[in-house]
Amino acid sequence: MSPARAQGAQTALVSRPDNSSASQPAATAPSAGNAANANQQNAPAQDNAATQQKGLATRAIEKVKQAAKSASDILNRVPCLPPKGEVRTMGTLPHVANKLISGRPVVIVAFGSSSTQGYGSSAPEFTYPNRLAAQLRRQYASADITVVNRGVGGEDAPEMMKRLQSVIDLHPDLVIWQVGTNAVLRNLDPDETARMVEDGISLIQAAGSDVVLVDPQYSPRVTEHPESAGRMVRLLGKVAQLRHIGIFPRFQVMREWHERQAIPINEFVIADGLHMNDWGYACFAQLLGDDIIKSVGQIKLGVNVPSNVLTYRPM
Repeated sequence: MSPARAQGAQTALVSRPDNSSASQPAATAPSAGNAANANQQNAPAQDNAATQQKGLATRAIEKVKQAAKSASDILNRVPCLPPKGEVRTMGTLPHVANKLISGRPVVIVAFGSSSTQGYGSSAPEFTYPNRLAAQLRRQYASADITVVNRGVGGEDAPEMMKRLQSVIDLHPDLVIWQVGTNAVLRNLDPDETARMVEDGISLIQAAGSDVVLVDPQYSPRVTEHPESAGRMVRLLGKVAQLRHIGIFPRFQVMREWHERQAIPINEFVIADGLHMNDWGYACFAQLLGDDIIKSVGQIKLGVNVPSNVLTYRPM
């Protein structure tokens, strides 16, 4: 889903037929002078409507320009830096790479809960799926890339499994599955969550899609449950390894922002202590996009690593 485009408000002019002529004498045709006067009387109203419509459109365009400026400025205020010295995994995303190489359209589905939906962002443009779409389109300017947002707040693996088929029916080349946070908050069994996620991955792969998992966010509401959160992160990493797919370790990345880069929590998490703000989503999308671009590049450069082999590399 591409960022929302501003649209000027449209003024609908509704004409109503006058059926009273059947019971009244027919009106005589207006003279040329009367017609001219009528046109002059209507002209101010028409001009006023046109001016009002133009004003609404202008304000909408200015709002979009301001949003775009904010988008470009946000990572300059607090730089988005990758963790240093960390080694993690990301598959080579063969389906996405092959589509890009052959010039065919690429469909990516962002599947998850409220942080995929974009809760905490100040505008639709600033959700992570929309930011990711913008980054990939800049990188692959001639490609037809669609990023579909299928995030529903409050859900975790049990609810997501019920609507997984609707994601598969979109025939995506890549599914980015953000999962596990609400399982921690709702005290769901991490082992059962991991089993459901593994079953879901099998279905996605059988349909011919690449998969990248995104684990829980590092935020106060999540870290209030350290044992459950830690176990969920470890299990999702194990599932990714067993199913030979990529994983973006969001928990580790966000902890790095706070502990090693000394960024205060409130600079990437909103006041509810759970969801990311515009900067958090922007940096998350940037680092995830960098990983996707590098992983695709492995195949485009001729490093044809089989899809069932994980490539270990620095973030």
